Amino acid sequence: MAKTDSFFIRQTTDINNDNSYQESNIDLGAYVDALGKSVLRILNIVVTMSDSTGRTSEVSGEAAAQFQLLTQSQAADIGSTTGGIVLPSNRFVVASGRLIADGAGTIPTYVSQDFDNLPQEWTEGYLIGVDTLYLGGCASSGFEGDVYCSIVMECRVESLTQAAAMALALSQQ
Repeated sequence: MAKTDSFFIRQTTDINNDNSYQESNIDLGAYVDALGKSVLRILNIVVTMSDSTGRTSEVSGEAAAQFQLLTQSQAADIGSTTGGIVLPSNRFVVASGRLIADGAGTIPTYVSQDFDNLPQEWTEGYLIGVDTLYLGGCASSGFEGDVYCSIVMECRVESLTQAAAMALALSQQ
């Protein structure tokens, strides 16, 4: 299997602060081409939850935010306060996690984060055979303003046989 040097893909999504699901897409068309035998391997992901300037979000009381990186859109649930987020066991989930914070109208005095599924936890990363990923999430009204979820993915392009690439692409629809 031919491999390239690793490179980085970055994305930021405004997940608001009203408990509604928000999502943006990440175009991988330049890297993934199942018929052209090209797939993407995600080796590592770094996730940051912040305000619009990249600083720590202020909270008033208890606040929670969660994100998911998916191979299939949950767009039918955009703006929904009951849908959009799926369990980590869902076949579309590449990575997911959450942030819990507590404070009194200022920078949080308590923060807990839980990344329950990230590619760097796997021996060989996470192989992607679709041409679009989706970064989605939601945040509670305990945050003083919108929460922005930013990810940086360390990736590598690899070649596969045509049959294996097609099977991979179909399995991650």
